[in-house]
Amino acid sequence: MTKQKQQKQLKSMSFKRSVCPVACTLDLIGDKWTLLIIRDLFFGKTRYKEFQESTEKIPTNILASRLQQLKKAGLITRTPYQKRPLRHAYQLTETGRSLGPVIKAIVNWGSEQLPGTILPDKVGK
Repeated sequence: MTKQKQQKQLKSMSFKRSVCPVACTLDLIGDKWTLLIIRDLFFGKTRYKEFQESTEKIPTNILASRLQQLKKAGLITRTPYQKRPLRHAYQLTETGRSLGPVIKAIVNWGSEQLPGTILPDKVGK
């Protein structure tokens, strides 16, 4: 998918609260789980089972829903890697990868401001 098509796809999504970019971004990625999935994609996870094995233990119904939403928004792609049973691998699109500085900023802020947090090994790579 081209960057222009992804941007058009994002613009066509309906945002209910307001036209504020902060509110619209939160509508897309601001729930309890979505940024954790994006974090895991940055850290090299690509398969459904790998997302399920994350420390936070995302429920399977929520994981499936969030992956579908991220795909619809053009932040990730899904490609089959196995036919029987059919299984998919997920990857960030260029638009999804553009969230890298946001993820890094959250990691840095949390590690500096929230006592007891641990910096993930792969941050900054």
